[in-house]
Parts: sequence; structure tokens; C-alpha cells
Amino acid sequence: MEQQNAIYDARQLGLPRMMILGVQHLFAMFGATVLVPLLTGLDVSVTLLFAGIGTLMFHFISKWNVPAFLGSSFAFLGGYASVKEMGVAQGLSETLALDYACLGVACAGLMYFVMAALIKSFGVKKILHFFPPVVTGPIVIAIGLVLSGSAISNCQTNWLLAIIAIITVIVSSIWGKGIIKIIPVLLGVIVSYVIAACMGEVDFTPLGETAWIGFPIEKEHTIWAVFEHGDTSLMLSTILAVMPIAFATIMEHIGDMFAISSTVGKDFLAEPGLHRTLTGDGVATAIASVFGAPANTTYGENTGVLNLTKVFDPKVIRIAACLAIILAFCPKFASLIQLMPAATIGGVSLILYGMISAVGVRNLVEEKVDLKSSRNVFVAALILVLAIGVKYGANDDIAMGPIHLSGLAIAAIVGIFLNAIMPDKLGMKVKSFKGKEKS
Repeated sequence: MEQQNAIYDARQLGLPRMMILGVQHLFAMFGATVLVPLLTGLDVSVTLLFAGIGTLMFHFISKWNVPAFLGSSFAFLGGYASVKEMGVAQGLSETLALDYACLGVACAGLMYFVMAALIKSFGVKKILHFFPPVVTGPIVIAIGLVLSGSAISNCQTNWLLAIIAIITVIVSSIWGKGIIKIIPVLLGVIVSYVIAACMGEVDFTPLGETAWIGFPIEKEHTIWAVFEHGDTSLMLSTILAVMPIAFATIMEHIGDMFAISSTVGKDFLAEPGLHRTLTGDGVATAIASVFGAPANTTYGENTGVLNLTKVFDPKVIRIAACLAIILAFCPKFASLIQLMPAATIGGVSLILYGMISAVGVRNLVEEKVDLKSSRNVFVAALILVLAIGVKYGANDDIAMGPIHLSGLAIAAIVGIFLNAIMPDKLGMKVKSFKGKEKS
């Protein structure tokens, strides 16, 4: 591939540069990964610990070949909120209610194994027949566009800091030389953060009150607390409420694998195989949930970093995972990151989320998807409109009883269903620019 000429081999960069690249991937995932526990009430340090452990397990199961980082999944936010509300209504504390939610998410992780088994039994081609580029391309585009709202919200807290981060990333990437050129995201974070501190925008008081070392896992924040409480009816209700969300996250996983494959220029769905990457994601999600961390998912932010730096060596991702594990035992570092201005995260995220959508557009172009076909237009249009419309028009999700489906979930389900039932040729006539009708 022509793309290969621009790729950096991390092994040739040396360990010091690889470490810096690993730190960059750590910062790329940090904002979104930490945001999930902040929104749900789960623990930040435990989240970091199992993001790192989950990533390493994913790499082991996928034969160490896929440069993917696993961070907190936003897809289960509705599930956490629903179960927490249900538990509190029955007199539980919010902490115990969240433990029940984690039980549901752990069971949802088992759904990945079912899909992986189907792919292993029937072959990836038969399963992927339901996920052609006309479906996966718009889903990848929608992932970036849906995430963009949070980036804008963060930028609005201080547009000056956000613009500084954006300009730093762009200048470093385009005009930078050597190591500067391949760590634009990290530089964007550092420059914006330092300027924010100099402007007095950061209050470091909480940092001095935080310990240097601490063990992140506490029994009352794990699903073992659920079994000690022993409400079987609530357990079943939780599982039924949360497990169906796995269908949406599986679709997102497939979309992410297409995005990573397109970015790197290798077909990871064929080798090491989609069944392996799904299994790795499922194992990471199930184990993280058992110990009170959010569900894991392959991270688009880090795909954006891959696209920006052209360093695709999975070893760099594993360095980031190991750093996340180490830092999980340092509450002071977690506090330092939590003090980072939202605008700094927003500015960097704005670029990374745009990169994700750009990868989706590139998928459509490279696969030569015929968007003159009314059938394909219907599929792509409904995926994009539903994903974005539900996100910004229905307060993130749509409730169907106790189950909350995100816009991405609904868009993926509708797109797959329409692609499966609609004939390749609708026989509809459309007008060309010359005013003539054609089939």
C-alpha cells in the first residue's frame, strides 16, 4: 500500500520515544475514560486499572497484533442510570445499586462470546455479509460526530485554551520534525495545561490533600457486594435491563475494527480474526465490571492518534496500558488529571473525533460505495440521522421499558436490518443533473 511509505516503525524509534508515544495514547484515552466514572459514580482509579488490564488481555487474545486501546464505554450509561434509579427506589444505596449495574454489564460482556462463537462457526464472511461498507462507513462517521458534542461542550468552558490545544496539535503534526511530529496530541495537552496553570485557571489545592500511593479496589464497590446482598429478583431485572445493550456495543466494536483496519492498512477482521477481537473485548468488559469498573470498548480516540502519527506498532499501545495500570495506584496522579481544564481535553478531542469521522468517509471512498444507488443512500442516511438525532434530540437515548438504547445502537440496528432486507436494486428512478431520468 502507498500508505505504508509514511508509516513509522516504533521499534526503530527506540524505547524513549516509544515511551513518549505511549504517554500520548494514555492522554488520548484519559478524558473520555475518566468521564464515564465521573458521570456514573464509579471509581476513577479502578477504571484506569482495568482499562490497562483489559487492553493487555485484548492484545493477548488477539495475538498481540491489533493496535487498539480499550477504555470506558459510553454505551452503558443509560443502563447504569436505569439500574441505579431502580435500586435506589428499592431502598439501596447508590453504591450498592451501581454494584448491581456492574453485574448486568458483566453478563453483557458474555454476549461477545456468543457472537465470537457464531463468527468462528459460520465464518467471518457470512457474518460480515450483514456489515458491508455502506453500513460500517456511516456508523464510523456517526461515532465521531456523536462524540463531537462533548468536545464542543468542553471547549466552551474556555475557547482560548481549546484553540491553543488545537493549534499546537496542528502545527506539531504538519510542521514538526522528528519526535515533535509524532506526539502532537501529547504536546497539545501539555501546552494548553501549562498555559491554563499560568493563567490561574487550575486550582491545585486538592492535589496536596491526595495520597501518593493507594490500592484502588474496594470490596463494597465490586459485584461481590451484590451476592452478599442477595436480591435475586433485582439481579434478574438488572441483567435483563443491561444485557441487550451488548448488541449495540458489538456493532460499535465491529465499526471500530473496520476503522482501525482502514487506518493501519491491515485486515484485522481476517487476521487475527473478528472472533478473537470480540472475545478480547468481552473478556475485558466482563472482568472490569466484576471489580467495579465501567465496561471496556475499543477506543476511537486512540485510532485518531494512530491516524495522526502513523505509528501503528501495538507495543506502543501496550506501553500506554502498563502506564495506566501503574498510575491507577497513584491517587495523586488521578487527581492531577482530573484537575486538567475541560477546555484542554475538548480541544484535543475535537481533532480526534474529527479523525474518526474522516476514517469513515475514507472507508466509503476506498470501498467505492455507490451513493447514486437509492438503496445505499437510504441505509447511510438513516444511520447518520438516527445516530445524531437521538443523541441531540432525545437526550442521548430512547427508553424502551427498562432498556435504554443510544442513538448509535438504534442506528446500527436499523442500518443492519435495512441492508439485510432491501434488494440490491430498488428499481427506482432518479434525475441526473441534466434532467434526464435513469434507473
